[in-house]
Amino acid sequence: MHIRYDRPVSRSAFFARRLALFSLVMLVVVVLAHRFGPLSTPDFVLLVLACAVPAALAVPLALTGLARLWQVGALGGVASAWALILAALPLALPAYGYYLYISKPKLTEVSTDLADRPAFVSAPEVDQKLLPRPALSQEAGEAQLAAYPGLNGRRYEGAIDRVYEAVRKVAAENRLVVTASRGEDYGQPPLELRPTTETPAETETAGEGDVLPESGPLPTARPEPSLLLSPDDSEPQGTARLQFSTRTFVLGLPFDAVVRLREEAEMTLVDIRVASRYGPHDLGISDRIAEGFLHALDAELLGIAGN
Repeated sequence: MHIRYDRPVSRSAFFARRLALFSLVMLVVVVLAHRFGPLSTPDFVLLVLACAVPAALAVPLALTGLARLWQVGALGGVASAWALILAALPLALPAYGYYLYISKPKLTEVSTDLADRPAFVSAPEVDQKLLPRPALSQEAGEAQLAAYPGLNGRRYEGAIDRVYEAVRKVAAENRLVVTASRGEDYGQPPLELRPTTETPAETETAGEGDVLPESGPLPTARPEPSLLLSPDDSEPQGTARLQFSTRTFVLGLPFDAVVRLREEAEMTLVDIRVASRYGPHDLGISDRIAEGFLHALDAELLGIAGN
């Protein structure tokens, strides 16, 4: 006679797997809706925390299933292992955000010029809901100097128009979208071509006394500052500003940036300011965006950088 033993089943293990799978699927939908859809950042943060709740519940249930497997050989060991794997990402994302929150300086923006921060051409206005952005304080500059002492502006030899074109090129390559600009006429080349409308046949028949139209490059004066700057703008002459918006590659967290170019003698000074759009903390992302942009600009203008 053969005796058949029925193994007990660990219900907690299979329930843990369902919870972890639900948490992971929900997190993927939330990230996609925020990165490519209409989900706002405050709602995204709230939903990410909500996704972590079922994942956190799945962990002790999965451990119970593994304990039951060890003690009485209950079915559910594989389900418990999958539950722990599936719950890892929903738990790791808020945990990593909390790590950045406590390890990075509590800043909402960074700037290469703390004494005279580049002003935004048009201040972004958004509904910050649960993530209000506090006003900028003097202590923020001191915290930036202590945390990011190497974040400095750039000084390039050459006219502002060449540096201006390089800034636009680097911005496009780094997914920085231009949203506003001021003084952009300073970034235009100082020479322009005046095309001729005369045909070759007309040229051959022109007499010695005829005056032929100009067709070569002619000097063009720099625009008057009064034509470029609004009455309430305090920027000095020879200054151009480009304002950008960007989003982090994976999560799509929004940030705003402004690049200021100032022409002084034979040099062009470049400063950048990057600010988070929501919340009291930028998680160190502002500095990463600013440093990445400046390093890319150095590479683009290699050979003309000054001190």
